Amino acid sequence: MKTSHFVLRPAGINDLDAIERFAAASGYGINSLPPRRERLVDRIERSQRAFAAVDSPSSEDIYLFVLEDLLAGRVIGTSGITASAGAQGRFYSYRNEFALHVSEELGITNRIHTLRLCQDLSGHTLLTSFYIEPDYAATMAPQILSRARLLFISQYPALFSDRLAAESPGLCDENGRSPLWEALGRRFFNMDYAQAELLSEGRSKSFIGELMPSSPIYVPLLADEAQWALGQLHPAGELPFSILLDEGFDPDTYVDIFDGGPTVEARAAMVNTVFSGKAVTLVANAQCEPDDWYLIGNGQRSDFRATLVQGTLQSDKLTIDKEDASRISADTGTTLHVSRAGWAS
Repeated sequence: MKTSHFVLRPAGINDLDAIERFAAASGYGINSLPPRRERLVDRIERSQRAFAAVDSPSSEDIYLFVLEDLLAGRVIGTSGITASAGAQGRFYSYRNEFALHVSEELGITNRIHTLRLCQDLSGHTLLTSFYIEPDYAATMAPQILSRARLLFISQYPALFSDRLAAESPGLCDENGRSPLWEALGRRFFNMDYAQAELLSEGRSKSFIGELMPSSPIYVPLLADEAQWALGQLHPAGELPFSILLDEGFDPDTYVDIFDGGPTVEARAAMVNTVFSGKAVTLVANAQCEPDDWYLIGNGQRSDFRATLVQGTLQSDKLTIDKEDASRISADTGTTLHVSRAGWAS
């Protein structure tokens, strides 16, 4: 029987060195992994408090996960959740719109692409901080790393919004030059793209609304290079983006205000992992005869563990191998949260 040796769990301070490496390697456009050790320590500590909390959830909570390769004995990736976008202010995006210009006298009708600064995604729960080591890109590791956090959302819906969003890095070169930023943002901020990204962590800073124009931006007036960059992905974002599309996220409405990368959004209850998620009772059996792949979480919050297993689901019982159950510290009788993983077949 095939099995997975990857386990998703909350990040701890002992993971700091690994997360610092991921932050340094993630490049521009992923400012939820700030490449400064003291900022990463703060994120880990905030995450630990959120996982351990027993009182009412806070919109300022963040949850940072790491993925372990148990065979290699090391952490190979990270992903996160921000409970509420713009919790300390407003979360800004550009919304793709179209203006219709009609001249009856000339018999001309033009449908023109525009960008409008908006706060539509304020309050959405954000999927953040995705990074997987390149050697694992072709394995099941990135799938578990991205989708298992959706299983956590499914397990604890009261902690999160009923709508989800995720930003993807847009086009920029090795020097951090973004075509959209050069054509638009620099004219209002008078600073480099990387500097603006650092200042605007979480897109909640009021200066974005104060400096960026509130009137529609007519896309045809931008430089050709900037127009082409709108909605385009940096190569580093292609893998996590494709996973979210497979989950059912919509990529067409919003783009990042700095680099023009696509921002996906969805109703939480409709994404595949959440929609198919259910609570079941675990049966750990050394002689399991599996019928499918399942993404499973151990039903705990502060000590959350999730992995990918083969098993048999009958009504409200999931039978899996004892060794698979031990990876998430579970045994027969434990209540698990499970989602059928057709993508692993």
